[in-house]
Amino acid sequence: MTALTCKALRIILFVFSALTLALAAIPSNEATETFDGEDLINGSNGEQKGGHWRPPLAQQTEPIGAADFEIMLSAAKRWGEFGPEDQIGAINLITPETRTAAAALVKTGRTVTLANPMDKVKASEFVTPLEHQVFVFPPLMGPNSLEIAAGDIFTINYHGGLHSHMDGVAHFGWGGKLYNGYDFAPSSKRGFLNLGVENIAQKGIFARGVLIDLPRMYGVDSINPGTLITLEHIEAWESLSGERVQSGDVLLLRFGRWSVAKKDEDFNPLEKTAGLHASVGVWLKERGVAAIASDAISDRMPPYVEGVFNPVHVIANYALGMPIFDHLQLDELARVSSALNQETFLFIAAPLNIEGATGSPVTPIAVF
Repeated sequence: MTALTCKALRIILFVFSALTLALAAIPSNEATETFDGEDLINGSNGEQKGGHWRPPLAQQTEPIGAADFEIMLSAAKRWGEFGPEDQIGAINLITPETRTAAAALVKTGRTVTLANPMDKVKASEFVTPLEHQVFVFPPLMGPNSLEIAAGDIFTINYHGGLHSHMDGVAHFGWGGKLYNGYDFAPSSKRGFLNLGVENIAQKGIFARGVLIDLPRMYGVDSINPGTLITLEHIEAWESLSGERVQSGDVLLLRFGRWSVAKKDEDFNPLEKTAGLHASVGVWLKERGVAAIASDAISDRMPPYVEGVFNPVHVIANYALGMPIFDHLQLDELARVSSALNQETFLFIAAPLNIEGATGSPVTPIAVF
């Protein structure tokens, strides 16, 4: 791709973001453009940092046509960057050096779990409850032995609208292909011959986590469902916090989804939820983000790209070779981050080591 083409692509992506902000006539939250009094990022009084402007929160956006989405996909692709036979994509950006730096963030040893208990009851469209059966082993040393033991059988359909999980690189493809040009050709028994989640499981994810707590940034309980988060919002957070997203990071976005769900028991994040705009793909590539995560699905719903339900998933999995963590529990993480005045931490996660799988239930841990 020529320098001129790259420049043109960046102009196109800038225009998409600018249009999104221009359509913010009906803001999704009552947020002002400047901080008054308390610094909502660092919880301090009096100290004011430069770059205090916060972009408006908009639900309206210019629809993206199929041809323009193809341009976004092409601009975000990192196929071949780690070799023609690469199986882990953006996880390659987590290096011994970034792991060492992430470990150095641990000061107190405090841990925070980032997953909810798997629900055994709730069932709806795109939500299948966990089936859990407990059984008792027969006496292993005969009927007179006092030894007793039990086991479990799980049936799990973790993709969808509720369970905390990681989408592996093979989850979403485009036009019959997966990341790095592999065929989208799963077997019902063996799964995918390439890009199965076992490749990430064998390395694990040990990285710097970066929390962008959007409700805290805007002084609200939650970001209203349907709100689009663009590059302008992310860069405004960087300016306010003094942090910069860098290569090998896991980027966690908190929208306050669980606060919304508490108020509305029928809330369905696959119908309407706050999420990222597809135009952030090139930025994720340029910054070298290893994975993205959120308390929803990272994609904004309802869809706004012609013929595409989850454009951010397609860009992440197919173009960037990047896993996505969906439906994480980030509320306690936000409270601890605020109390410690620390938006970065050690992020640890490992999916189940299942050959050919598209992802896995997961319980990531943040360590401060």
